[in-house]
Amino acid sequence: MKKILVTVVLGIAVAAAGARSSAQSTQGQPAASSSQAPVIKDPAEYNAYVGAIQQKEPAAQISGLEAFLTQYPNSVMKTTALEVLMGDYQQTNNVAKATETAQKLVALDPCNDRALALLAYFDRVRAQGGDPNAKQLLQDADKYGEEGEGCLSKFTKTDNTSEAEFEKLKAQMNGIFSAAVGISALQDKDYAKAAKNLKVAVDLSPQDFSVVYPLALAYLQSTPPDSINGIWYAARASVVAPAQVQASIEKYAKNQYHNYHGGDDGWTDVLAAAKANPAPPAGFTIKPAPTPAEQVHAMVLATSPDKMDFGTWEFVLTNGSQEDKDTVWNAIKGKAVQMNGMVISTTPTEFQIAGSEDDIEAKKPDITLQFVDKVPPKMIPKDGSSFDFQGEPASYTTNPFMMTMANGKLLKAATPAKRPVHHRPSN
Repeated sequence: MKKILVTVVLGIAVAAAGARSSAQSTQGQPAASSSQAPVIKDPAEYNAYVGAIQQKEPAAQISGLEAFLTQYPNSVMKTTALEVLMGDYQQTNNVAKATETAQKLVALDPCNDRALALLAYFDRVRAQGGDPNAKQLLQDADKYGEEGEGCLSKFTKTDNTSEAEFEKLKAQMNGIFSAAVGISALQDKDYAKAAKNLKVAVDLSPQDFSVVYPLALAYLQSTPPDSINGIWYAARASVVAPAQVQASIEKYAKNQYHNYHGGDDGWTDVLAAAKANPAPPAGFTIKPAPTPAEQVHAMVLATSPDKMDFGTWEFVLTNGSQEDKDTVWNAIKGKAVQMNGMVISTTPTEFQIAGSEDDIEAKKPDITLQFVDKVPPKMIPKDGSSFDFQGEPASYTTNPFMMTMANGKLLKAATPAKRPVHHRPSN
């Protein structure tokens, strides 16, 4: 996974705000589920709990609840006290203590979704922020995310929480769990799982670069890549990216667009749409670049085979439809052609030559030039030298490409022929 050079600030309240307000609602006697609410029977324990829970300031409440939990470690109110304490630590930006308290909650209540959400979120964010223990943190985040997703169906509404607030909280936690699982899957190169989970997270938090950009990577790195969605979310990531990485993300998105589309035309429209919409509009698509076979067909229609250079012949005969290959081959087969190439190796009756620009650079032969008579030793060019020759195309193979030319002749022209241009597929 490409390292995301930004530390994300926690933006979703996963603390137990509901538990806190519930615990304060009846002079310290909680009302989370009226018929089954735990009841503190010991007056001293009751007074200690009420004294702590009714503190208005988070710092004072933290002090009171820590003292209560130390004095009454097995209290029936332990879960609620830990939930409120976790929220207080989160509110005061004490990540270490919030995490420690959440771990205690999960040990006590393995399906405590609020605690699981906090742990999944903080572990994931720390890993993406470059923590040296990132690998272990992502494994932990994935574990908490998977457990949280499994427990979410059991998450219940408190009496003082509206149905709308409850559903919103569940959706937020689902997004946190999905993000943790998705980022971990991306790290493990399970791109299908990553895309599935990160899409849930992005739909819930479309402004969150820490999930939007990984979703783009998951789509683009899949096999085969989902280029349409990948390019969209890469463009969207550039829109919501922190200022210090915005330019590099936009460049990456534009390059992906260019590679898929075969040019930059239309890119500004895609970027404008990504700025205006959190998800691809209905019917959004990007026209792909012409396939090599389509490029070949356009070349054959535009240029007569005898006007093509060797590099174009090679591209046509390697990538074209059989009909286009036959059109070019039948036009050049057995016809004497003169060209320039690089000598790769020689025998008195046969030279291995690099004729296309790519193969000249790679020092890789793509022509076998055959002579009727032996070439005198003093006339054989040195390996790696450039020389002019004549030959008649006789046969070819495509993988790897090799054209055999018969009736080879060495030319004495002092000026080398123009270096051929090899036409590549634009994608």
